[in-house]
Amino acid sequence: MNGQIDQRMLVLMLVGCGTVHVTFEHPSFGTTLVVGVAVVTLLHFLMRGR
Repeated sequence: MNGQIDQRMLVLMLVGCGTVHVTFEHPSFGTTLVVGVAVVTLLHFLMRGR
């Protein structure tokens, strides 16, 4: 990787952080950790397929 971050990893981290932040601020959307991990995992599988 030569010290640079992959675009896919950047998208995964941003979406994961955003999702965790939203669920932390509004707990009625679900459990923060579970929702964050589920979204990042789903995106990882979707992006890996190309």
